[in-house]
Amino acid sequence: MPDLLENINEGAQLLRTLPWVLLLLVFLPLAMLASWRKTYPHVPLVLLLAGPCLLTFLLLVWGDLFLVVLLADAVVALIAIADLLTVPAERTFSVERTAMRVASINMPHRVELLINNHSNRQFFVQVRDDIPNEFVVAPDEFSINITPRSQASMHYEFRAQRRGAFTLSKVFLRTRSLLGLWRRYLTYEANTIIHVYPDMKQLSEYAILARTNRLSLMGVRRTRRIGTDNEFERLRDYTLDDNYKHIDWRTTARRSKLTVKDFQTNQSQRIIFLMDCGRMMTNESSGLSLLDHSFNAMLMLSFVALRQGDSVGMVAFSDQIHNFVPPRSGMAQMSRLLHAGFDRFPQLVESRYDEAFVYLDSHCKKRSLVVLITNLIDEVNSHQIHRYLTNLVGRHLPLGVLLRDRHLFDAIDSINPQLPIPDQKLFRGAAAAEILTWRHQVLTDMEHRGVLSLDVFPEEMTAPLVNQYLNIKARHLL
Repeated sequence: MPDLLENINEGAQLLRTLPWVLLLLVFLPLAMLASWRKTYPHVPLVLLLAGPCLLTFLLLVWGDLFLVVLLADAVVALIAIADLLTVPAERTFSVERTAMRVASINMPHRVELLINNHSNRQFFVQVRDDIPNEFVVAPDEFSINITPRSQASMHYEFRAQRRGAFTLSKVFLRTRSLLGLWRRYLTYEANTIIHVYPDMKQLSEYAILARTNRLSLMGVRRTRRIGTDNEFERLRDYTLDDNYKHIDWRTTARRSKLTVKDFQTNQSQRIIFLMDCGRMMTNESSGLSLLDHSFNAMLMLSFVALRQGDSVGMVAFSDQIHNFVPPRSGMAQMSRLLHAGFDRFPQLVESRYDEAFVYLDSHCKKRSLVVLITNLIDEVNSHQIHRYLTNLVGRHLPLGVLLRDRHLFDAIDSINPQLPIPDQKLFRGAAAAEILTWRHQVLTDMEHRGVLSLDVFPEEMTAPLVNQYLNIKARHLL
């Protein structure tokens, strides 16, 4: 026994002369645990180490306490090592993720996580999913107790702020040892592909409102058709604007309610969308880019036109042609339009209108309603828009959908003539008024040349665009 104490004293003297050896003995195992097993000291271990640290400071006063300090260090080390052995292994858990493959932009999408505990112990686990930066998640982390040999289920919802294809590849777990002195981070592979499409909820809303004859709730006006069409479409309730000759008296007698026949046009017409994906569509409005609003409106009008029996196609372009969907009829065309545009984003390049209209001329020979959705910023692009749309008059029916900048209107509306106006605010309002006057002149010139136009805010584009299409159908302009 005396020999053992003497050896301990000699070792202690050596550690005193070489303090870096002590630091190496302490921190090297911790570094190895962190790099190899993703295991780190937790708050309770730090508090437990506070006792030996205080005793170490007492050595400055009583040097004879050195053996006591060593003994305390040894006890804490043994407790820490014993608790380290209870840290769960990676095979202790398994993770599954369940989510629908298709999501809509800016709409809640549910994801479910299943955590399986294969051991005979209960664990406190914190769970976080591998969420892309484009997703807004609520909640973003879970804290649960998983009982032995059981499964824990949890779910969250995200809202995608951008269209495209995203992969959720991992699920991250954070768990503790038995005494809570150690914390380990575990990573599990769970690949899930999410395709974020433009907002599709508006399509189902349109279908429901169309069946119940309440499209006015979406801002879609009922347009009286010029002339008559002979192909029967459906029966519906009588309204004051209906021709009494279209009343179906047999159905009226059976339902005890006035019922009229709806007729649709016999001619299948064609719509071609030219989607500008260049620099002018990179601005944002109501949290979405101008191109996102454009795709939402395009899909809505496509859905309406396909239900009417028309053919719909699309050309997406910026400095080159990105996608071309040939015009076809049938609701299967909706899927083609979705897949062609869901991962297309605006780029900071100058749009080549010449290439887009040359491509249109070579691939679309039949007369069509050509809908160009773009933004009007400066005289350079306004000259090109005016030139190429007016060149279509006669061969096609051009419709220019030009998106407004709400900041310009806000700069004018914020000026109150009855109140003192600061010079800077007045100058901003005058500049905004000049831009809007120039913009109105461009639109007027195009309309005089036979080009139809819509000047709308991006978030309010859908209903005016559908109304314009229905008005064109009613007037038989195609």
